[in-house]
Amino acid sequence: LRNVSLSTAGLYPVASIAAAATAFGAGQVLGGSGFLAVYLTGLAIGSTNSPAARTVQTFHDGLAWVAQIVLFVTLGLLVFPSQLPGVALESLAITVLLLAVARPVGVVIGTLGCRFSGRERVALSWAGLRGGVPVVLATFPLIEGLDGSLLFFNVVFFAVLVSTVMQGTTFEVVAARLGVTTNEATLPAVLTDQESTRRLGAEVIEFGVRDGDAAVGRMVRELQMPRAALLNVIIRGEEAIPPRGSTRVMEGDRLHVLVRQEVAVEFRALLERWRSGPLEVAERPRPRRTSLIFSERPWKEADGDASNPQAVGPVLVVDRLRTRRDKPGSVVVLEDGRYAFVGTSVAAGSAFAVQRAARRRLGRATDAAEISWWREVIGALAT
Repeated sequence: LRNVSLSTAGLYPVASIAAAATAFGAGQVLGGSGFLAVYLTGLAIGSTNSPAARTVQTFHDGLAWVAQIVLFVTLGLLVFPSQLPGVALESLAITVLLLAVARPVGVVIGTLGCRFSGRERVALSWAGLRGGVPVVLATFPLIEGLDGSLLFFNVVFFAVLVSTVMQGTTFEVVAARLGVTTNEATLPAVLTDQESTRRLGAEVIEFGVRDGDAAVGRMVRELQMPRAALLNVIIRGEEAIPPRGSTRVMEGDRLHVLVRQEVAVEFRALLERWRSGPLEVAERPRPRRTSLIFSERPWKEADGDASNPQAVGPVLVVDRLRTRRDKPGSVVVLEDGRYAFVGTSVAAGSAFAVQRAARRRLGRATDAAEISWWREVIGALAT
Protein backbone atom coordinates (compact mmCIF):
# COMPACT_ATOMS: atom_id res chain seq x y z
CA LEU A 1 0.00 0.00 0.00
CA ARG A 2 2.96 2.32 0.51
CA ASN A 3 3.73 2.34 -3.21
CA VAL A 4 0.12 2.47 -4.42
CA SER A 5 -1.46 5.84 -5.20
CA LEU A 6 -5.26 5.66 -5.05
CA SER A 7 -7.63 8.43 -6.05
CA THR A 8 -9.15 8.78 -2.57
CA ALA A 9 -8.14 7.81 0.96
CA GLY A 10 -11.36 5.80 1.34
CA LEU A 11 -10.05 3.17 -1.09
CA TYR A 12 -7.10 2.20 1.10
CA PRO A 13 -9.25 0.25 3.63
CA VAL A 14 -10.84 -1.56 0.67
CA ALA A 15 -7.36 -2.39 -0.63
CA SER A 16 -6.36 -3.72 2.81
CA ILE A 17 -9.41 -6.02 2.86
CA ALA A 18 -8.55 -7.22 -0.64
CA ALA A 19 -4.97 -7.93 0.44
CA ALA A 20 -6.18 -9.91 3.46
CA ALA A 21 -8.64 -11.92 1.35
CA THR A 22 -5.93 -12.69 -1.20
CA ALA A 23 -3.56 -13.81 1.56
CA PHE A 24 -6.21 -16.07 3.08
CA GLY A 25 -7.01 -17.67 -0.26
CA ALA A 26 -3.36 -18.16 -1.14
CA GLY A 27 -2.65 -19.73 2.24
CA GLN A 28 -5.53 -22.17 1.90
CA VAL A 29 -4.68 -23.13 -1.69
CA LEU A 30 -1.03 -23.74 -0.80
CA GLY A 31 -2.01 -25.98 2.10
CA GLY A 32 -1.03 -23.53 4.82
CA SER A 33 -3.00 -21.59 7.38
CA GLY A 34 -5.21 -18.89 5.92
CA PHE A 35 -5.64 -17.33 9.35
CA LEU A 36 -1.88 -17.08 9.85
CA ALA A 37 -1.53 -15.57 6.37
CA VAL A 38 -4.15 -12.92 7.23
CA TYR A 39 -2.36 -12.18 10.51
CA LEU A 40 0.97 -11.68 8.74
CA THR A 41 -0.72 -9.49 6.14
CA GLY A 42 -2.20 -7.30 8.85
CA LEU A 43 1.18 -7.11 10.56
CA ALA A 44 2.79 -5.98 7.30
CA ILE A 45 0.09 -3.40 6.55
CA GLY A 46 0.18 -2.05 10.10
CA SER A 47 3.93 -1.51 9.98
CA THR A 48 3.86 0.18 6.56
CA ASN A 49 3.88 3.96 6.23
CA SER A 50 1.07 4.06 3.69
CA PRO A 51 -0.40 7.40 2.54
CA ALA A 52 -3.64 6.73 4.45
CA ALA A 53 -2.39 4.73 7.43
CA ARG A 54 -4.66 6.60 9.83
CA THR A 55 -7.73 5.94 7.66
CA VAL A 56 -6.90 2.23 7.43
CA GLN A 57 -6.36 2.00 11.18
CA THR A 58 -9.64 3.77 11.99
CA PHE A 59 -11.56 1.55 9.57
CA HIS A 60 -10.16 -1.65 11.06
CA ASP A 61 -10.78 -0.41 14.61
CA GLY A 62 -14.47 -0.21 13.77
CA LEU A 63 -14.36 -3.53 11.93
CA ALA A 64 -12.71 -5.14 14.97
CA TRP A 65 -15.59 -4.02 17.20
CA VAL A 66 -18.11 -5.55 14.80
CA ALA A 67 -16.09 -8.77 14.69
CA GLN A 68 -15.96 -8.94 18.50
CA ILE A 69 -19.73 -8.52 18.74
CA VAL A 70 -20.29 -11.32 16.22
CA LEU A 71 -17.69 -13.47 17.99
CA PHE A 72 -19.25 -13.27 21.43
CA VAL A 73 -22.79 -13.69 20.12
CA THR A 74 -21.61 -16.87 18.39
CA LEU A 75 -19.84 -18.09 21.52
CA GLY A 76 -22.96 -17.45 23.57
CA LEU A 77 -24.91 -19.70 21.21
CA LEU A 78 -22.37 -22.51 21.67
CA VAL A 79 -22.25 -22.46 25.48
CA PHE A 80 -24.67 -24.44 27.64
CA PRO A 81 -24.48 -23.01 31.20
CA SER A 82 -25.95 -26.20 32.65
CA GLN A 83 -22.81 -28.08 31.56
CA LEU A 84 -20.31 -25.71 33.19
CA PRO A 85 -20.65 -26.93 36.83
CA GLY A 86 -19.52 -30.36 35.68
CA VAL A 87 -16.15 -28.99 34.54
CA ALA A 88 -15.68 -26.48 37.37
CA LEU A 89 -12.95 -28.40 39.23
CA GLU A 90 -10.87 -29.10 36.12
CA SER A 91 -11.25 -25.52 34.94
CA LEU A 92 -10.28 -24.04 38.31
CA ALA A 93 -7.19 -26.24 38.44
CA ILE A 94 -6.15 -25.11 34.95
CA THR A 95 -6.79 -21.46 35.84
CA VAL A 96 -4.68 -21.67 39.01
CA LEU A 97 -1.90 -23.33 37.03
CA LEU A 98 -2.03 -20.56 34.43
CA LEU A 99 -2.08 -17.73 36.97
CA ALA A 100 0.47 -19.10 39.43
CA VAL A 101 2.93 -20.93 37.19
CA ALA A 102 2.57 -20.70 33.42
CA ARG A 103 2.06 -16.96 33.06
CA PRO A 104 4.79 -15.86 35.54
CA VAL A 105 7.30 -18.26 33.99
CA GLY A 106 6.40 -17.00 30.52
CA VAL A 107 6.81 -13.37 31.63
CA VAL A 108 10.23 -14.03 33.18
CA ILE A 109 11.47 -15.79 30.05
CA GLY A 110 9.93 -13.23 27.71
CA THR A 111 11.45 -10.25 29.53
CA LEU A 112 14.99 -11.60 29.87
CA GLY A 113 17.38 -8.82 28.93
CA CYS A 114 14.69 -6.16 29.36
CA ARG A 115 14.85 -3.48 32.02
CA PHE A 116 11.75 -4.50 33.93
CA SER A 117 11.67 -4.36 37.70
CA GLY A 118 10.32 -7.20 39.81
CA ARG A 119 7.11 -5.26 40.45
CA GLU A 120 6.60 -4.65 36.75
CA ARG A 121 7.05 -8.36 36.04
CA VAL A 122 4.44 -9.19 38.68
CA ALA A 123 2.03 -6.73 37.05
CA LEU A 124 2.68 -8.27 33.63
CA SER A 125 2.01 -11.72 35.06
CA TRP A 126 -1.31 -10.64 36.52
CA ALA A 127 -2.25 -8.87 33.27
CA GLY A 128 -2.45 -12.14 31.35
CA LEU A 129 -6.19 -12.00 30.80
CA ARG A 130 -7.69 -14.89 28.85
CA GLY A 131 -9.94 -13.58 26.10
CA GLY A 132 -11.91 -14.67 23.08
CA VAL A 133 -8.96 -16.15 21.17
CA PRO A 134 -8.58 -19.31 23.34
CA VAL A 135 -12.33 -19.88 23.15
CA VAL A 136 -12.31 -19.45 19.37
CA LEU A 137 -9.45 -21.93 19.07
CA ALA A 138 -11.42 -24.33 21.27
CA THR A 139 -14.26 -24.23 18.76
CA PHE A 140 -12.11 -25.77 16.01
CA PRO A 141 -12.25 -29.32 17.49
CA LEU A 142 -15.96 -28.74 18.08
CA ILE A 143 -16.49 -27.82 14.44
CA GLU A 144 -14.56 -30.89 13.31
CA GLY A 145 -16.70 -33.11 15.58
CA LEU A 146 -13.76 -34.67 17.45
CA ASP A 147 -14.34 -36.88 20.47
CA GLY A 148 -14.36 -34.92 23.72
CA SER A 149 -14.45 -31.59 21.88
CA LEU A 150 -17.48 -30.35 23.83
CA LEU A 151 -15.78 -31.10 27.15
CA PHE A 152 -12.63 -29.37 25.93
CA PHE A 153 -14.63 -26.31 24.85
CA ASN A 154 -16.47 -26.06 28.18
CA VAL A 155 -13.23 -26.33 30.18
CA VAL A 156 -11.59 -23.58 28.14
CA PHE A 157 -14.65 -21.36 28.36
CA PHE A 158 -14.89 -21.76 32.14
CA ALA A 159 -11.17 -21.04 32.57
CA VAL A 160 -11.50 -17.89 30.46
CA LEU A 161 -14.53 -16.79 32.46
CA VAL A 162 -12.76 -17.23 35.81
CA SER A 163 -9.59 -15.52 34.55
CA THR A 164 -11.54 -12.56 33.20
CA VAL A 165 -13.52 -12.08 36.40
CA MET A 166 -10.54 -12.49 38.74
CA GLN A 167 -7.89 -10.55 36.86
CA GLY A 168 -10.14 -8.09 35.07
CA THR A 169 -11.71 -6.81 38.28
CA THR A 170 -8.51 -6.70 40.34
CA PHE A 171 -5.78 -5.66 37.89
CA GLU A 172 -6.01 -1.90 38.55
CA VAL A 173 -5.91 -2.49 42.31
CA VAL A 174 -2.91 -4.83 42.00
CA ALA A 175 -1.06 -2.41 39.72
CA ALA A 176 -1.72 0.49 42.10
CA ARG A 177 -0.47 -1.56 45.07
CA LEU A 178 2.68 -2.42 43.12
CA GLY A 179 3.22 1.27 42.28
CA VAL A 180 3.42 0.77 38.52
CA THR A 181 0.52 3.03 37.51
CA THR A 182 0.75 6.48 35.93
CA ASN A 183 -1.62 9.24 34.88
CA GLU A 184 0.15 9.66 31.53
CA ALA A 185 -1.39 8.19 28.41
CA THR A 186 0.35 5.12 27.01
CA LEU A 187 0.32 6.64 23.52
CA PRO A 188 0.11 10.31 22.56
CA ALA A 189 -3.23 11.48 21.26
CA VAL A 190 -3.51 11.69 17.49
CA LEU A 191 -3.87 15.32 16.47
CA THR A 192 -4.83 14.83 12.84
CA ASP A 193 -8.51 14.03 13.28
CA GLN A 194 -10.04 16.02 10.43
CA GLU A 195 -13.54 16.09 11.92
CA SER A 196 -12.28 17.47 15.23
CA THR A 197 -10.22 20.07 13.38
CA ARG A 198 -13.25 21.18 11.36
CA ARG A 199 -15.38 21.47 14.49
CA LEU A 200 -12.75 23.82 15.89
CA GLY A 201 -13.04 26.08 12.86
CA ALA A 202 -10.05 24.96 10.81
CA GLU A 203 -9.02 22.46 8.19
CA VAL A 204 -5.81 20.71 7.19
CA ILE A 205 -5.13 21.06 3.47
CA GLU A 206 -2.51 19.13 1.51
CA PHE A 207 -0.88 20.86 -1.43
CA GLY A 208 1.14 18.70 -3.80
CA VAL A 209 3.99 20.61 -5.44
CA ARG A 210 4.33 19.81 -9.14
CA ASP A 211 7.04 20.51 -11.66
CA GLY A 212 6.78 24.09 -12.87
CA ASP A 213 4.80 25.39 -9.88
CA ALA A 214 5.62 28.91 -8.76
CA ALA A 215 6.26 27.57 -5.24
CA VAL A 216 9.16 25.37 -6.39
CA GLY A 217 12.44 26.73 -5.03
CA ARG A 218 10.75 29.26 -2.76
CA MET A 219 11.56 29.49 0.91
CA VAL A 220 8.66 28.95 3.30
CA ARG A 221 8.74 32.58 4.38
CA GLU A 222 8.25 33.57 0.72
CA LEU A 223 4.97 31.64 0.37
CA GLN A 224 2.97 34.68 1.57
CA MET A 225 0.74 32.69 3.93
CA PRO A 226 -1.87 34.64 5.92
CA ARG A 227 -1.51 34.86 9.69
CA ALA A 228 -4.38 32.38 10.24
CA ALA A 229 -2.64 29.66 8.22
CA LEU A 230 0.28 27.54 9.37
CA LEU A 231 2.47 25.14 7.41
CA ASN A 232 2.66 22.14 9.75
CA VAL A 233 4.92 19.74 7.89
CA ILE A 234 6.51 19.11 4.51
CA ILE A 235 6.37 15.50 3.31
CA ARG A 236 9.35 14.86 1.06
CA GLY A 237 9.54 11.28 -0.15
CA GLU A 238 9.55 9.11 2.98
CA GLU A 239 10.63 11.98 5.23
CA ALA A 240 8.57 14.45 7.27
CA ILE A 241 10.36 17.81 7.45
CA PRO A 242 9.48 20.41 10.11
CA PRO A 243 9.36 23.62 8.07
CA ARG A 244 11.39 26.69 8.91
CA GLY A 245 11.31 30.07 7.26
CA SER A 246 14.46 29.22 5.32
CA THR A 247 13.27 25.76 4.19
CA ARG A 248 12.98 25.60 0.41
CA VAL A 249 10.01 23.94 -1.29
CA MET A 250 10.95 21.28 -3.83
CA GLU A 251 9.13 19.50 -6.63
CA GLY A 252 7.24 16.48 -5.28
CA ASP A 253 6.80 17.94 -1.79
CA ARG A 254 3.42 17.66 -0.08
CA LEU A 255 2.67 20.68 2.09
CA HIS A 256 0.27 20.15 4.99
CA VAL A 257 -1.25 23.48 5.98
CA LEU A 258 -3.62 24.22 8.87
CA VAL A 259 -6.06 26.91 7.70
CA ARG A 260 -8.63 28.79 9.75
CA GLN A 261 -12.06 29.10 8.13
CA GLU A 262 -11.98 32.89 8.13
CA VAL A 263 -9.09 32.91 5.64
CA ALA A 264 -10.22 29.89 3.58
CA VAL A 265 -11.17 31.97 0.52
CA GLU A 266 -7.97 34.00 0.70
CA PHE A 267 -5.92 30.84 1.12
CA ARG A 268 -7.45 29.11 -1.90
CA ALA A 269 -6.50 32.14 -3.98
CA LEU A 270 -2.99 31.77 -2.56
CA LEU A 271 -2.92 28.13 -3.69
CA GLU A 272 -3.51 29.33 -7.23
CA ARG A 273 -0.50 31.63 -6.91
CA TRP A 274 1.58 28.75 -5.54
CA ARG A 275 0.61 26.86 -8.66
CA SER A 276 0.87 29.50 -11.37
CA GLY A 277 2.29 32.60 -9.68
CA PRO A 278 3.10 35.33 -9.20
CA LEU A 279 5.05 34.90 -5.97
CA GLU A 280 7.40 37.79 -6.40
CA VAL A 281 9.47 38.81 -3.40
CA ALA A 282 10.67 42.37 -3.23
CA GLU A 283 14.42 42.66 -3.47
CA ARG A 284 15.95 43.94 -0.29
CA PRO A 285 17.77 47.23 -0.82
CA ARG A 286 21.21 47.73 0.58
CA PRO A 287 21.20 49.75 3.77
CA ARG A 288 22.20 53.36 3.45
CA ARG A 289 24.30 54.99 6.13
CA THR A 290 21.29 56.81 7.54
CA SER A 291 19.38 53.53 7.78
CA LEU A 292 21.60 52.28 10.61
CA ILE A 293 19.88 54.58 13.08
CA PHE A 294 18.16 52.55 15.82
CA SER A 295 14.77 53.66 17.09
CA GLU A 296 12.26 52.18 19.49
CA ARG A 297 8.74 53.26 20.45
CA PRO A 298 5.29 51.84 21.34
CA TRP A 299 3.24 50.46 18.46
CA LYS A 300 0.00 52.40 18.17
CA GLU A 301 -3.34 51.33 16.77
CA ALA A 302 -3.00 53.97 14.06
CA ASP A 303 0.17 52.22 12.85
CA GLY A 304 -1.94 49.33 11.52
CA ASP A 305 -1.94 45.56 11.95
CA ALA A 306 1.22 44.45 13.74
CA SER A 307 0.95 41.05 12.07
CA ASN A 308 1.01 42.54 8.59
CA PRO A 309 2.42 46.07 8.80
CA GLN A 310 2.58 48.04 5.59
CA ALA A 311 4.97 50.61 6.97
CA VAL A 312 6.89 51.50 10.11
CA GLY A 313 6.46 55.22 10.42
CA PRO A 314 7.15 56.75 7.01
CA VAL A 315 9.23 53.77 5.82
CA LEU A 316 7.51 51.04 3.79
CA VAL A 317 7.81 47.34 4.63
CA VAL A 318 9.30 45.28 1.77
CA ASP A 319 9.46 41.82 3.37
CA ARG A 320 8.01 39.96 6.35
CA LEU A 321 10.39 37.41 7.87
CA ARG A 322 8.23 36.07 10.70
CA THR A 323 4.63 36.39 11.87
CA ARG A 324 3.63 35.79 15.46
CA ARG A 325 0.82 33.26 15.90
CA ASP A 326 -0.53 33.81 19.41
CA LYS A 327 -0.93 37.60 19.15
CA PRO A 328 -0.24 40.39 16.61
CA GLY A 329 3.45 40.73 15.87
CA SER A 330 6.01 40.27 13.12
CA VAL A 331 9.61 40.71 12.02
CA VAL A 332 9.98 42.81 8.86
CA VAL A 333 12.50 44.36 6.49
CA LEU A 334 12.07 48.05 5.74
CA GLU A 335 12.53 49.86 2.45
CA ASP A 336 15.57 51.72 3.76
CA GLY A 337 17.31 48.42 4.57
CA ARG A 338 16.64 48.33 8.29
CA TYR A 339 15.02 45.47 10.17
CA ALA A 340 12.23 45.82 12.70
CA PHE A 341 10.16 43.76 15.09
CA VAL A 342 6.59 44.91 15.59
CA GLY A 343 4.10 44.10 18.35
CA THR A 344 3.19 46.06 21.44
CA SER A 345 6.27 48.08 20.56
CA VAL A 346 8.43 48.54 17.49
CA ALA A 347 12.22 48.55 17.28
CA ALA A 348 13.96 49.35 13.98
CA GLY A 349 17.61 49.45 13.04
CA SER A 350 20.40 47.19 11.87
CA ALA A 351 19.95 43.44 12.28
CA PHE A 352 22.46 43.47 15.14
CA ALA A 353 20.77 46.33 16.99
CA VAL A 354 17.27 44.88 16.64
CA GLN A 355 18.53 41.45 17.66
CA ARG A 356 20.12 42.97 20.76
CA ALA A 357 16.79 44.60 21.65
CA ALA A 358 15.07 41.24 21.20
CA ARG A 359 17.61 39.59 23.51
CA ARG A 360 16.81 42.13 26.22
CA ARG A 361 13.14 41.24 25.97
CA LEU A 362 13.96 37.54 26.00
CA GLY A 363 15.83 38.05 29.25
CA ARG A 364 12.74 39.65 30.82
CA ALA A 365 10.19 37.19 29.37
CA THR A 366 8.52 34.72 31.74
CA ASP A 367 5.66 33.42 29.59
CA ALA A 368 6.46 30.39 27.39
CA ALA A 369 4.87 32.00 24.33
CA GLU A 370 6.90 35.19 24.83
CA ILE A 371 10.13 33.23 25.22
CA SER A 372 9.38 31.24 22.07
CA TRP A 373 8.59 34.40 20.09
CA TRP A 374 11.73 36.29 21.06
CA ARG A 375 13.86 33.28 20.25
CA GLU A 376 12.19 33.15 16.84
CA VAL A 377 12.89 36.87 16.32
CA ILE A 378 16.55 36.41 17.21
CA GLY A 379 16.81 33.44 14.86
CA ALA A 380 15.18 35.34 11.99
CA LEU A 381 17.62 38.22 12.35
CA ALA A 382 20.59 35.86 12.48
CA THR A 383 19.90 34.36 9.02
